[in-house]
Amino acid sequence: MKTLTMIEMQGCPYCANAHRAIDALRTEDGAYADVSVELIDENREPARTQPFAGQYYYVPSLFLDGEKLYEAQPGDSYDKIYTAVKRAFDAVTMS
Repeated sequence: MKTLTMIEMQGCPYCANAHRAIDALRTEDGAYADVSVELIDENREPARTQPFAGQYYYVPSLFLDGEKLYEAQPGDSYDKIYTAVKRAFDAVTMS
């Protein structure tokens, strides 16, 4: 199974909602329990974000094989983030 990459920042409320969605999906549906998510903190590990440079502005941003699947936007609700994370998890499980 492929690994989903999430670029995040400590203290970001949208990132916190993405983590909440990840935890919920892993416990709700056994199909998502094994989805691997590589976390990259934009401030702590800027060099690791270089492969994604120019592809995102906001965090969290989710990538699969270098393709952006989701980029949070200011004002995104938990429900919107949850739906985006679920779509990303579906893309991983179908790959």
